[in-house]
Amino acid sequence: MIPRFFNPRFRSLLRGAILVLLSLGVSIVLSGFPQNRANPWITLFALLAIAGLIDHLRCMRTRWSWYHGGVILLVYMDLMALCMIIFFLLYPYAGWMTNH
Repeated sequence: MIPRFFNPRFRSLLRGAILVLLSLGVSIVLSGFPQNRANPWITLFALLAIAGLIDHLRCMRTRWSWYHGGVILLVYMDLMALCMIIFFLLYPYAGWMTNH
């Protein structure tokens, strides 16, 4: 019997937030942020962040309420974190465009 938190059939705001923020943290460590080295493993964490985003989107309600507004803020947080993860993934490969 799987606990409800780990069961993907049930919606969970906490599970989505943990997936996204953990993916962002690990991506920062893997990229070696100030030096920005290439690491293809960041792709896996981008997919985990997308899974967290989908989990948050599943919690959306049709009528507006304060809960719905909070979920929208979480979705915006997911999108910003996903953009940062994609930046960490793609920026080292754009080094050929500079004259170093």
